[in-house]
Amino acid sequence: MSAPVVAETRTALVRRARKIDRALAATYPDATTELDFDDPFQLLVVTVLSAQTTDKRVNAVRPTLFAAYPDARAMAAADRATLEGIVGPLGFFRAKTESLLKLSAALVERHGGEVPPRLDDLVQLPGVGRKTANVVLGNAFGIPGITVDTHFGRLARRFRWTEETDPVKVEHAVGALFPPKDWTMLSHHLIWHGRRVCHSRKPACGACPVARWCPSYGEGPTDPVAAAALVKTEGRA
Repeated sequence: MSAPVVAETRTALVRRARKIDRALAATYPDATTELDFDDPFQLLVVTVLSAQTTDKRVNAVRPTLFAAYPDARAMAAADRATLEGIVGPLGFFRAKTESLLKLSAALVERHGGEVPPRLDDLVQLPGVGRKTANVVLGNAFGIPGITVDTHFGRLARRFRWTEETDPVKVEHAVGALFPPKDWTMLSHHLIWHGRRVCHSRKPACGACPVARWCPSYGEGPTDPVAAAALVKTEGRA
């Protein structure tokens, strides 16, 4: 007869979660957002543009985009066809152009053209949800925030930090396991690990630096050689 499964206590969960984050921090000491930006406005715009495309593609159009429209006032007054031409390589260019025009206009009308450093204000802007708002707060303003993208949510569930699937509930559940000062970097650590090792369909379990603390170990190849072949050296290409 097998031994009964002992439920993990809250204290044990917190300790295990923080061990995983420390190990990921050591693995990815350079972890940060993989979107290029120079100021809060640029970060807000490129984060909105990154939906349904890659960071590499967004970074490629960024110099042209902000040379033409360096701030919210300039972008709000942009010629639609010209803006569509710049963001065209990202796909869904008509919808993305519309989003940028509405977002920029709202910044001008409501905040004098500046990006507000407050979650409540950010999520009221067209096309900005909590994920985008937390990216901007954490990386442009140094205000702690948890960015629950598909990678973060997947890893949080694989680590059994939460069973929630709703991004807001994941954000709150995981945030309760860590001090706020760690939230922004925690987001980077999980996103980097999700892009490089803990893949959706075939995680590289045998090459994972946090395998000893992961209750989902074995979902992917555990053989070190087979797992190493799955590891990506870069994030979103």
